Amino acid sequence: MNVYCCMITLKDDAKALLFAKALDDWMGHLKAEGAIGKWRLMRRKLNLAADCYRDFLLEIEVDGLAQLDAAFRLTGERDDNVAQMHRAVHDLIASADFALYRPYPDMERAERMALL
Repeated sequence: MNVYCCMITLKDDAKALLFAKALDDWMGHLKAEGAIGKWRLMRRKLNLAADCYRDFLLEIEVDGLAQLDAAFRLTGERDDNVAQMHRAVHDLIASADFALYRPYPDMERAERMALL
């Protein structure tokens, strides 16, 4: 399992609840298509964070890079419904930073280390 993280700042005129609803629709579609696993959206509390952190944190679980690639391919499909759901989220975002994390130590390395 890998976690794709997105730190997100909305545009000044964007409504947070509208963003949350649009994101729920989009992530629900990706999950229904098998392109992602669990996901969650969190919002910074009490403005308690260093300057490098954004207002929202989105975490998306994927089994591996192949599943993440499938999510990106699905996003790029020439389907009006898919494009509309993606645009409903994307148009509210001013900026975003991304990262991909994996469990550590991961299963393969932990097993290798146990053999030493």
